[in-house]
Formats: sequence, C-alpha cells, structure tokens
Amino acid sequence: MTSHPYSRLTPDLVLAAIDSTGCYTDGRLLPLNSFENRVYQAGQEEGPPLIAKFYRPERWSDAAILEEHAFALALAEDEIPAVPPLQIQHQTLFHYEGYRFALFRRQGGRTPEFDDPAVLEWLGRFLARIHDVGARSAYQCRLPLDRAHFGDAAQASVLASGLLPPELVSPYRDISTAALAAIDACWQRAGQPATLRLHGDCHPGNLLWTDGGPHFVDLDDSCTGPAVQDLWMLLGGERQEMSQKLGDLLAGYEQIRDFDLRELHLIEALRSLRMIHHAAWLARRWDDPAFPPAFPWFNTHAYWQEHIGALQEQLERMNEAPLWSATY
Repeated sequence: MTSHPYSRLTPDLVLAAIDSTGCYTDGRLLPLNSFENRVYQAGQEEGPPLIAKFYRPERWSDAAILEEHAFALALAEDEIPAVPPLQIQHQTLFHYEGYRFALFRRQGGRTPEFDDPAVLEWLGRFLARIHDVGARSAYQCRLPLDRAHFGDAAQASVLASGLLPPELVSPYRDISTAALAAIDACWQRAGQPATLRLHGDCHPGNLLWTDGGPHFVDLDDSCTGPAVQDLWMLLGGERQEMSQKLGDLLAGYEQIRDFDLRELHLIEALRSLRMIHHAAWLARRWDDPAFPPAFPWFNTHAYWQEHIGALQEQLERMNEAPLWSATY
C-alpha cells in the first residue's frame, strides 16, 4: 500500500468532505490541473459548482494557510478581484479525514492580452492596490522570498535528492553556488528593498480576464518579498519587448503606488531563484505519482544539462545592467 499523502484522497472522500461543510454535492466531480495541491470542481445540489482545494499535507501549517486566507479576504473587502475562500460559519479552512481543504466560488475568464498596453496598465493598477493591502500588515508564518528559503534550501534538496547524474553533481553545485552569490550581489545593488505581502506567483496562468477586468487567482504561494516579484513574470519576450511591457505596467502601478526603481536590479535574480526553486520542487515531489507523467522530461540527463546551461545564462544576465523602460 502506498504511503503517498494523497493516496487516500478518493472521489468519494472529496465529495464527503465538501458535504461536511453543508455544501451538498450532486455527485459531479472534475479534477482540475494542479500538482502541488489537489483541486476539484464539484457540482452542488443547489447553486453553482464550487472549487475545492485540498492542501498538500505537511506543506503549510494551519496558521500559514489562514494567513493567506486573511490576505485574500482583505483584498476582496477592498473590492480587489482576487478570489477569496468561502466563509462558512466563520471558517475558511476545513478538516476531514486528515485532509485540509478550502472552498472557492468558480471564476471563469480568459487569458489577458499581454501585448495590449491598456491591459498592462490596468494590471499595474490592480497590482499596486494588492500591494497597498499587502503593506498594511506582515505575515508571521509564511515564507519570505529570499536566498535562504528559495535558493540555499532548494540547492541542498537537489544535491540530496540522488536525481542528479553523478558526472553533473559538481557542475550543478558550482553553477548554482555562483548564481546564489550573484543573487546576493543583485540584492545589494537594489539597496536591500522593502518587503510586503505579495501574490507571490503572479504568472499569466494565475490571471483571468473578463469584460470587467482581471481576476487574480491562487494565492497558495503568497509570501513576503519585494514588490517587483509580482511584476516580472508578466514581462515576456525579448529585452526590448520586456522594456515596453515594464513601462506599461509601471505607468498603471504608479497611478496608485510609488515603485522603487532600484528593485529592477532584482528581476534576473528573482528569475534565477525561481529556476533553482522549481528544479528542487520537482525533485521533492518526484515520489508523487502525478508528477512523472506530467513532467516526463524531468530526471533525465538532458534536463539537468539544460538546467545547468540555463543557470549559466542567468549568471551572465545578472551581471548585465538591469532592465529599464525607455518609455517610462
């Protein structure tokens, strides 16, 4: 019998868990695309379908999850379109048969037009509003976005995983150590910027667009860090294109909130941290049966060679002048 954390999370258990909150299901259950947690759309006997998120056991404490929920609820109270958990009898986090879960209303939408300057300005304004709320208080239990948690710990996990081909252990150790030193240098050039509560994982897949504007979803990776963390993942393309998009985002952002331009020194450092952390995330989760079929390229010699090469490129980018926008 497998001891994997989700091995007992059967469809019947999921439906029974949701029923235990008083939101009675009608038997319809659709697994959604999620790997860190398990997420389902469940039909209700009365009312529209719900989204149920079952948190990965032992990843977060209850207190850390409730901090995320409180942030999402504060955003909703300020009429910022981030989808908060449902409150049922003053609770947002529920327990059932050893699992913890939360319920959300279903939010439809499409991918924003990231090439449209007006859309980017709109996103910039909402990100600034999110950060205004994020700056009102501090997380006590959630991780800070820093080298220690997302860099050093990730590097150690990869090296201890046994997944690196033996001949690539030293090259990986050398390039990741050099990248971590360069990340430190970027932080120094940025003047040790202020930190606040962030969305934390504001990539295009976590944004939905409707005729009424954007909706920000999935605060599962919400953390404490510099404001630019919630901007840089929206800057796709070559350097000139990224500069234009940056200008559009900041044009909207600074209508609401000042932005410290020194934080632009952190864009490539944050990209490097994300790359190092992502490889470690895959290594840590490789015993989850959902991961090998979803990431078949991982744990191959070619993957690790490519990863080492990508970190080498990042080392060069972190030593370049920061991204600036000529139009801003």
